[in-house]
Amino acid sequence: MSMATEKSIRSSRDMIKFFHSSTTGIAVASVTFMILLLLLPIASANPSDCPLDVQHWNYTIITSRCKGPKYPANICCGAFKELACPYAPTLNDVTNNCATTLFSYINLYGKYPPGLFANVCRDSKRGLECTDAQISMSS
Repeated sequence: MSMATEKSIRSSRDMIKFFHSSTTGIAVASVTFMILLLLLPIASANPSDCPLDVQHWNYTIITSRCKGPKYPANICCGAFKELACPYAPTLNDVTNNCATTLFSYINLYGKYPPGLFANVCRDSKRGLECTDAQISMSS
């Protein structure tokens, strides 16, 4: 399930809790029902298969450098960016399952703790930032 889908589901659950805690009555129930119907297609949408062949990528870029037990952020995140940045536009596309597939293989080959890269690697509020030069390497 994509992060966008999980956020939609989570936010719809939060709306349900909010509206159930309200005492305004039937009008609130109608609004809740309409909101859930509008969110349903988002929550049930399946991302398309990844157009990248991530199964056959060379993950030693990460696994040879990013080692526990400390998993140094500068080394692990640098290696991750080296692998992922050339494909950032496709990996960030929520209509496909590339990011999920990529992390599955990273964790399969590296046996990393769950959420290691998501929790450790941050350049800004948006997450990791790839430079134009790093992105154009895939062209």
